[in-house]
Amino acid sequence: MQFSIVITTHNRLSLLKKAIESALAQTLPCEVVVVDDCSTDGTAEYIQSLIAQMDGNGDRPLVYHRNPVNLGHSRTMNAGVQVARGEWIKPVDDDDYLKINCIAEISQAIATHPQAVICSCQAIQVDSQGMEVTKTRQVGSGTVVYIPQEDIHYGMLLEQVPFGTPIQVAFRRDIFLKTGGWDSSLDVNFDDIDSWIKIAQFGDAIFINQYLAYRMLWPGAENQKISLPKRLQTNIAIKQKIYHLVGEKYRDRLPTFPNIKAYLHLHWSLVALKRGKIATAFQMAFPAFFSINAWRLLLSAKLTAKKRLDPSFPKS
Repeated sequence: MQFSIVITTHNRLSLLKKAIESALAQTLPCEVVVVDDCSTDGTAEYIQSLIAQMDGNGDRPLVYHRNPVNLGHSRTMNAGVQVARGEWIKPVDDDDYLKINCIAEISQAIATHPQAVICSCQAIQVDSQGMEVTKTRQVGSGTVVYIPQEDIHYGMLLEQVPFGTPIQVAFRRDIFLKTGGWDSSLDVNFDDIDSWIKIAQFGDAIFINQYLAYRMLWPGAENQKISLPKRLQTNIAIKQKIYHLVGEKYRDRLPTFPNIKAYLHLHWSLVALKRGKIATAFQMAFPAFFSINAWRLLLSAKLTAKKRLDPSFPKS
């Protein structure tokens, strides 16, 4: 199968260079598509110079696409997938980058499970200096875990199936296009998760418990500019969409949606506390603070995360 790495960018050339370098260095050669949302920082000149240097290197084509007008993150990703020729797409934001064996490992896992339409690996989260801050949590046991389509949405609802951000995920191009791509009304605010939800309606999922990508945590990230109350409200809408997609197999064990909504209020109030936004935290916590079921869901999510992160934690 052929892969295309689609890198979206806008005026972050200093970061983009590392993303491109990691894409071109893959041990399994693949197409690299850079989609530029009207940058004015020399991005076009830089990419064009790289293409000129690579002229004739057909096994690692570098493609440059520049939007005619500024479209935003979601529609820029959609444009990149349209341009790409690979059967599978590996999205990359310009402030993230890949390990050199990322595509090779994903390709190998997919080859043994052709029913899959989406795949997620683990990522190391780093600061702006490249120093490790934290790691994403593993899913299940073993190096490669396959999740049937009927189990995906229930797992997503209860945080047991965390696909993660674009740097972790790869997806089938045809299914992405069939679902309409990323919703621009959610630009950088759960547009990726919304897409994973839609793609997962059409096949199985693969999780690779290897750290194959790096995600930068820094104040300049686009989602850091969105207020926490807005993040909360979008998260509630996303969970509601997942809730309606959970199959009959799990319907008798689903928490009520009001309890899930209350749990999300608690979760985002804790995020606000960690950021020192005390007033916002208290506003988001009430009245969920008094819901026993919401606290149970929050504790369950935290315990699930601890089991995946801490190998010494007793397994049930």
